[in-house]
Amino acid sequence: MKAANYYIKENIRIDDCPPITPGPGQVRLQIAYCGICGSDLHAWHGKMDHRLKPPQPVGHECSAEIAELGPGVKGLEIGQRVVVRPLDPCNTCPACKAGHSHICQKLKFMGLDTPGAFQQSWTVPAHTLHKLPRNVPLDVAALIEPLAVACHDIRLGEVKKDDYVVVIGAGPIGMLVAMVARAAGGRVLVAEVNPARLRFAADLGFETIDPNGADVAERVEKATATAGADIVFEVSGSQAGISLMTKLPRTRGRVVMVAIVSEPKAVDLFRVFWRELRIIGARVYEPQDFEKAISIASADPASLAKLITSRRPLEELPAALHDLSQGTNDMKVLIKVS
Repeated sequence: MKAANYYIKENIRIDDCPPITPGPGQVRLQIAYCGICGSDLHAWHGKMDHRLKPPQPVGHECSAEIAELGPGVKGLEIGQRVVVRPLDPCNTCPACKAGHSHICQKLKFMGLDTPGAFQQSWTVPAHTLHKLPRNVPLDVAALIEPLAVACHDIRLGEVKKDDYVVVIGAGPIGMLVAMVARAAGGRVLVAEVNPARLRFAADLGFETIDPNGADVAERVEKATATAGADIVFEVSGSQAGISLMTKLPRTRGRVVMVAIVSEPKAVDLFRVFWRELRIIGARVYEPQDFEKAISIASADPASLAKLITSRRPLEELPAALHDLSQGTNDMKVLIKVS
């Protein structure tokens, strides 16, 4: 079988590798599609070398079919279509014992801390699998993992009907957050500085604003009779976005911090104090978020498919990563693995 192995910064090679026979409690998958995530780009640039063990495939946004069952695996069948929730917790640390295994203190994120899905055959723990309905195409199913991120964000943000929601940042996760917020009944404003992403959001029917050319706080005040937004999702990770996020909520409004920020950023804590804001961290997902994402994908796979702007073969993964690094207008790039 073929595997796209990361060796060193900006060096991924397509190698021939033997499939790994599943052990007790494991399942071997035939990977269909795998989406390129921001963490894969970070790995490509050598920023994840402290977690990777080269040569190693990265990737985790995948869809697959079960090829082989290990001893003791029940409730799954060969040929079944599945997606992977790529979290392997220790189940013994205080976080796991508190019921927060998705943010386990010793969590292994599959595709970084262990080999990932940019390989034709991937052996994983059976507990990571979720079954797919037949009406969800395998390419669309590769979006379920990032869609589960958005479902987790919306759940923690407690979005309900008629809430005024602002999403700062219209990359793939930002657009999925906006879509799930709208599905929950929210009125959504998308703030983004990239013209192509603004057009993409507008084409999907969202109200949009460019913070570089308009006053976002003024727009929100006008739309809410000066009250402010009920919930703000910060998905840009930029200092500008983080500075904006506390200017927008109403009294006792919520800010959900979605973006991964690797370095400390300045936050207007006076505004947090003055309006009694709640800032909520949202990391990855829990099983119920995956089930919600699968339900959304099953109800309307065509809308989700609009986010897929490119499909490329496994051999083109290095070129796809290079192109994304140069700043293409792609929303979501899928790699056809098998």
